[in-house]
Amino acid sequence: MCGPVDVHDTFGRPLRNLRLSVTDRCNLRCAYCMPEEDYVWLPRADILDFEEIARIVDAFTDCGVERVRLTGGEPLLRRELPELVRLLAAKPALRETALTTNGILLAELAADLQAAGLTRVTVSLDTLRPATFRVLARRDGLERVIAGLQAARQVGFIGTKLDSVVLRGTNDDEIVSLLQFAREIDAELRFIEYMDVGGATQWSPTHVVPRAEILERVASAFGTPVPVAGDGSAPAERFLLPDGTTFGIIASTTRPFCGACDRGRLTADGRWLTCLYATHGRDLRGPLRAGATRAELAALIRGDWGARADRGAEERLAAHARGAFADREALRSNPHLEMHTRGG
Repeated sequence: MCGPVDVHDTFGRPLRNLRLSVTDRCNLRCAYCMPEEDYVWLPRADILDFEEIARIVDAFTDCGVERVRLTGGEPLLRRELPELVRLLAAKPALRETALTTNGILLAELAADLQAAGLTRVTVSLDTLRPATFRVLARRDGLERVIAGLQAARQVGFIGTKLDSVVLRGTNDDEIVSLLQFAREIDAELRFIEYMDVGGATQWSPTHVVPRAEILERVASAFGTPVPVAGDGSAPAERFLLPDGTTFGIIASTTRPFCGACDRGRLTADGRWLTCLYATHGRDLRGPLRAGATRAELAALIRGDWGARADRGAEERLAAHARGAFADREALRSNPHLEMHTRGG
């Protein structure tokens, strides 16, 4: 069994965070994530059950993981999810068990998730206009997302974050209104540059609103943002406005943070990925179901992380000709490339 400070990759980056996908299914079809009409889904028999997830998480904590974030797809589609939260929240090695959701089902589940020990929620909210929500998500549901945010606040969640992917010509005129809304509900907004990863088959640099432009628009409305010192491994660069409001920018497209990345990803069927841009991953489900011990699983994780040399976003930035990370044919032949499979 490895110690929690012993696992570092070839660049000296520790393994501290695990993004844990619990399903590849989603109840929205957001343009920046799932723009195609049809998808290849993971076989249901391959999906890890809660006990299997808990056992794999134990192996990750032996290798230094101290924070787990439940993702998808849409994690709230996973039946009995509060039970998994309860299992994870009871693990002393975990400092945080968090959740990223599109918010559609949050109003119904917020109380149960809070009671189960969920630490914090992040809700995707790209627009405050019902018509734009329909264009982006190809579904209605903005009012349900707002209701979910209200419910999360009522049951006692604090430190809630809003994630907003900014697309030029679609919702970039809402930068100011989204920031105002976040302030009103006591949440911290994080603007996210449109990324050329996973199923973003229609990605183009012309659709990206870069960090510098976001900062200019915020400054023109609220005054000059001042950088806030924080966790160097966090994906968001945080800023403070003159009125005390904080917000963040995740600039993975124009200013990658690969040098401090301490997170890996586990797909719902047990594929361990050391980078969001990884094209292959380690199957942990097979060894687990074949009887591998906690120490044996930890050894596999430690070996993969120790050999890790991933700097995917930086390599994409340096690419001479940059388009979508994967085309639709590649995605259909390998659904593990999908963002909704590997977790955002």
